[in-house]
Amino acid sequence: MIVFPNCKLNLGLNIIRKRNDGYHDLETIFYPLALTDSLEIIESKSPGKPLSPFTSTGLSMEGKSASNSCVKAYRILKKDFPEMPGVEIHLHKVIPSGAGLGGGSADGSFTLLLLNEMFELKLSQEQLIKYALQIGSDCPFFIINKPCFATGRGEIMEEVAVNLSDYKFVLVNPGIHINTGRAFLDMKPGVPAVSVKEIINTPIEMWKDNLYNDFEKPVFLQHPEIADIKNQLYQLGAIYAAMTGSGSTLFGIFPKEKQVQLSFPTGYFVKELPCSL
Repeated sequence: MIVFPNCKLNLGLNIIRKRNDGYHDLETIFYPLALTDSLEIIESKSPGKPLSPFTSTGLSMEGKSASNSCVKAYRILKKDFPEMPGVEIHLHKVIPSGAGLGGGSADGSFTLLLLNEMFELKLSQEQLIKYALQIGSDCPFFIINKPCFATGRGEIMEEVAVNLSDYKFVLVNPGIHINTGRAFLDMKPGVPAVSVKEIINTPIEMWKDNLYNDFEKPVFLQHPEIADIKNQLYQLGAIYAAMTGSGSTLFGIFPKEKQVQLSFPTGYFVKELPCSL
């Protein structure tokens, strides 16, 4: 069976406080985006093996196969469902890794969804969300995969209405790897004056002066070229532009009919996408 894990954007991202468990409380709007990897899972042809070697094509990924989110997802379910057969997993990577787009998280969550369907595990959405949280903090979002106001580590979610049907996205990733741990160390958490949940309900023209990603300040100081991308998106006519996650992907929201003359350096990942899946 084949599925197509999509990525996400953060519309606003406030880091509220550091928790005693080492994680941070945050608030954000998770927004699904129509840029996808391809994930195929078949039952293993080698009886007795819990998992055949994981394979991948497309964009390169950091780390070993054993640490891949798809493999983690399988092993998490296998622990509670030991009767589940071994599988062969192939991932074709299109979403840049370590870019703030949640591609790896989506791959892990879609693996849970696919295994649940393939082997009729009959897991509820609530149960799948709990399994997804074991993979990563933003993995639970991809079980719902609709615009959500997220709090806690990102696992407490409330569906919200975000109508961007008159617009399109332009994604720009310069290929710079951001150390998320360093970015957290360089910022000062705090409760925002106005929640992203309130701001998202205002006209999009007001977002520029009100909707912020707290990671931008430390990341822009460390990598001024990323800040330049945001400025260029506004110069090209974006109504709103921001960094997603801890970066380094920037996105601009443009009127759907506007022709955007993109001229970013060769080697940048640049993609124009609709504002809906």
